[in-house]
Amino acid sequence: MVARTIPVPPFDLVVFGGTGDLARRKLIPALYHRLRAGQMPPEARVIAAARSDMDAEAYRRLAEDALAEFVPKDYLDAAILAQFLGTLDYVRLDATADRGWDALDRKLTEGDRISAFYLSVAPRFFAPICERLSKLGALRRNARIVVEKPLGRDLASARSLNAQLSAVFAEEQIYRIDHYLGKETVQNLMALRFANALFEPLWNARHVDHVQITVAESVGIEGRGDYYDRNGAMRDMVQNHLMQLLCLTAMEPPSAYCADAVRDEKLKVLKSLEPIDLGTGAEQVVRGQYRGNGAHSSALEDLGNQHSRTESFVAMKIAISNWRWSGTPFYVRTGKRLRARLSEIAVFFRPAPHSIFPAAAGKPGRNVLSIRLQPHEGITLGMTIKDPGPGGMRLTGAELDMTFAEGLGRPDLRMPDAYERLVMDVIRGDQTLFMRGDEVEAAWAWIDPAITEWEERQDARPSPYDSGSSGPEDALMLLHRDGRRWREIAA
Repeated sequence: MVARTIPVPPFDLVVFGGTGDLARRKLIPALYHRLRAGQMPPEARVIAAARSDMDAEAYRRLAEDALAEFVPKDYLDAAILAQFLGTLDYVRLDATADRGWDALDRKLTEGDRISAFYLSVAPRFFAPICERLSKLGALRRNARIVVEKPLGRDLASARSLNAQLSAVFAEEQIYRIDHYLGKETVQNLMALRFANALFEPLWNARHVDHVQITVAESVGIEGRGDYYDRNGAMRDMVQNHLMQLLCLTAMEPPSAYCADAVRDEKLKVLKSLEPIDLGTGAEQVVRGQYRGNGAHSSALEDLGNQHSRTESFVAMKIAISNWRWSGTPFYVRTGKRLRARLSEIAVFFRPAPHSIFPAAAGKPGRNVLSIRLQPHEGITLGMTIKDPGPGGMRLTGAELDMTFAEGLGRPDLRMPDAYERLVMDVIRGDQTLFMRGDEVEAAWAWIDPAITEWEERQDARPSPYDSGSSGPEDALMLLHRDGRRWREIAA
């Protein structure tokens, strides 16, 4: 069964860096799936722009190979594939020179048709591409610009990047992608909180003991050594992905489900974060670096720098200074080469104030609401129930499980990739799931002092941890000091 979809208007999508890894792994498969679902109109055109010496037919072969590699065979239909390949075009273009820009201009459809320009390139090319698009007159059309992270590496560079984009595009035309916000479960977090009367009255410091946000990866740095050594887990994951998940979990109800209303509330959370206490930073921030073993290399080997102090793991205790969350800590962690691949938001509710049951019945368990982003997207709620059978009252734990496909009675339901939703939202002109410029700057403003302090301390080194573990021992102590424990990292 294919989920019901609403088609978007005809569009031209220009993908700068259209031969790159992101285009092959994510964008081409995402567009194919949207055409298959009936959402991408047959009049749509996808124009790849890159420096590779090829023509449109060669690019179609590249796209066909990408689909064969990244789309399950059950979803490849010969007729739809032929139709999709017919939407593809290619122009050889240099972002920093004159070559190819006139050819691109000729390929763009005239009139008010939507034009979306996806910059799947390094940030140093953002400004020259925007300037040349402006000179072409492409911005007279119904245009949007899409940019991928990294959106700066500190507050100063983020401000500079925002200035470069806003010199050519209005803020309502700029789409800053964080693919985590396109995941089905992230949006279900919004529905869970604001479409049900059950949870919102409990969603505060009176009833929530603490929140854990985990983004764990089982893979290592793997071929990204140069990039990762310049950035590390703090810049690569915490400043964007984890901060966005924290904001959606902690924000106040927006006045409406629309771009600026949602982003206004996320910004308030970022501005309410208590500064990281650099004097006691070891108790608030833990950085780690995975060791090698017989099966895997170490982080230092993967980075190609035996003296690197770049972290592959970060755990933090974060406090939010507002009426809703004062006194309720948010613990976040992310790392590479951990025990399993897992992305999860876990909300730990406070225990019942008094147990009426005898000691022999056992202690009531903790109610934990788990919103799992990957793998196996879904939501579970830990409950305490009576253990079935005779023999008196015995308490045991159980989970109310909403695995989406089963819960909706659609076992054949395919969960769309985040990029499928986000690319179509760009065409719709819906910025709700995209970051606003002031959000990006506020996140950098909060995290910059901790990064600067770490980099200036020459004696500071990440805590080592074993590959395939849950991270360094110091991260366990981060919660143990508060009488709490991390949830197990398990697939």
